[in-house]
Amino acid sequence: MRISVLYYLDVISSWCFWAEPAWAELKKRYQGKVEFGWKIALLDKIGLPVSRAQEAWFYRRSGVLMRSPFMLSTVWYDEPIRSEYLDFGITDDRVRLALAYAGLREGKRTGEWQIAAEIGARAAKLEVKELLERARSPVVEARVRADTADFHLLQVTQRPTFVLDTEIGDRAVFSGFAKLPPLVSALDAMLDDAEAYTAFAAHFGAPPAQ
Repeated sequence: MRISVLYYLDVISSWCFWAEPAWAELKKRYQGKVEFGWKIALLDKIGLPVSRAQEAWFYRRSGVLMRSPFMLSTVWYDEPIRSEYLDFGITDDRVRLALAYAGLREGKRTGEWQIAAEIGARAAKLEVKELLERARSPVVEARVRADTADFHLLQVTQRPTFVLDTEIGDRAVFSGFAKLPPLVSALDAMLDDAEAYTAFAAHFGAPPAQ
C-alpha cells in the first residue's frame, strides 16, 4: 500500500531549518516503506518579518524552543525585505539545504540571485549560469506558485507542514511541527493499518460487486 509524506517548506524559514533533522531521520527510518517528497510554500508579506530586529526575535524564540546551542544569523536579511523568495527548481535536498545553511548559519545574502546561484551550483555540481537560467524560468516559477496554492488549500499557515497520506484515504497534517516523535507515531499507525489491510485482502480478496 502506498504511503507518502509531503513536506511543505520555505528555504528561509527558521522552523524549516530546525525540522530538517526530523525530515532526514524520517527518510532514513522509513526508506523503502514510505514515499517522500517536498514542495516550496512561498512565504508572503504576512509571513515575512518586517525588520532584522523582529527576525532576530523570531530566531531566538525558535532556537530556545528547539534547545539549540547556537542562534541563527540574520545577516542574510535584506532591508527593505523582499516580498518573497523564489526557488531554483532542483528537486532533491542538496540545493535548498545548502541555501538554508548559507543564509541562516553563515549569514550569506541568499536573497541575491548571483550569491544564491553560486551556493546552489556548488551543492548541485552544476554551472552557475545553468542554475540561474533554471531558477528564472517561467516553468519553475509557475510550479512553485502552484505548489504554494496547493499549500493554502490545506488551510494551514505554518512552514513546515507535513502531509501524510495513504491509499485507503487516511490523512494526517502536521502544521508547524518540527520534532520527530509525532510524525513517527502517525507513520507507524499508518503502516500498521496498511499491513492489516494487506492481511485482510489475502483472506477475503476484493469486496463483492454488490
